[in-house]
This record gives sequence, structure tokens and C-alpha cells, in this order.
Amino acid sequence: MFNKKEIAYITIVTILLAFLTNLLKDQEIFLISLLSIFIIIMVNILVKKITAYYLDSKIEINLWELKRYGFSPKKAFKNAFPAGAFIPVISKLILFPFNNFVWMASLVFEVKAKIYKAAKRHGTLTFSEITEYQIGLIAASGICVNLLLAIAGYLVGFELFSKLNIYYAFFNMFPISDLDGNKIFFGNLTMWAFLATITLIGMLAAMFVI
Repeated sequence: MFNKKEIAYITIVTILLAFLTNLLKDQEIFLISLLSIFIIIMVNILVKKITAYYLDSKIEINLWELKRYGFSPKKAFKNAFPAGAFIPVISKLILFPFNNFVWMASLVFEVKAKIYKAAKRHGTLTFSEITEYQIGLIAASGICVNLLLAIAGYLVGFELFSKLNIYYAFFNMFPISDLDGNKIFFGNLTMWAFLATITLIGMLAAMFVI
């Protein structure tokens, strides 16, 4: 289900985010955060892959990269900027006083439709390309499972796990570049508005209640 490149990206991002969320803290807390973030990312990706499978497609996980810095085709980086690795570090420098708070949107996905499977299920005349709405559903499934994990973590008293799930969902909901939020936004605006509202409420709860 995972290729070597996906495993490498997941491993690097997990270690990076665990380090940044627990800068200058003891080893035990770091290991707890490392395990928590690994579970958060893996469950998010697994649910997306399962959702993609039932939508007659498959996804591949990549590090978030920025290829442009403007709308003009000429305003492009010579080499893609690895935003998924650098922006979390930059965010930590800016938001250092805030405990556990760091930009966590580092991984994105690409979708490929399984044309032969779509034709088999729905008939050869059926439109077999993956639609923006379906891509939005795949992205939304990951956000939803993180929000559910946040609730579960809070109910069992695992506050750190709950907060990290909320942070992960919150930052991935930004409608920019290739992030999940952008895919949901263009897939279905109503769905994005609903999830963004729930995620924002969760973020406020993480900051002032949990």
C-alpha cells in the first residue's frame, strides 16, 4: 500500500514535527509525541487511500512543494521549494512561545484514476476520470478522521494526542497550493466551509479548553 518514497516522506515529516512540537523538552515527551504524530499521519493517509480505492482511484503521498511564487507562469522557482520541510521550522521560530504549536501541513497527495475499474463498475461510456468533487472527498476523509481522533483523545484524557490531531487538521484545511483544504475547497465549497468551521471550533477548544 505504501511505496519506498511515501515511507521516506512519512518518516522524515514525523520526526521533524515531533522534534518541533517538543523543542527543549524531555525525551519521554518527545517519544510520546513521535508516536502520536506517526499515528495521526498514518491514519489520515490510510483513510484517504481507502476512500480513493472506493472511488476507483489511488493516491500517492508526496512532500508539499511550492513551484510558483505568483500567478504568472514566469514567477516560478527554478527548483521546487520543499515547503513541507521548511515552513514547519519557520512557523516554530515565529510561534515559539506557543506550546506544541507548529505548522503541520507537510504532506500532500496526487490522485490517479483506475480507468479500467471505473469502466468495469459503471459501464464503458461512463466518465472515468477522477473529478474535483471526488478528490475533495478523499481529502475530507483524512480531515474527518483526525477530528474524530481528537475527540477520542480528549474523551480518554490524552490531551496532547487530541491537540496534535486538531493542529494537523487545522493547518491542512488552508485552501492553498496542494493542501487538503484546497482540494476540498474546489471540490465542494459547502463541504469546505462546514469542515473549516468544525476545525476552527476545535482549534479554539485546543487553545483555551483542552
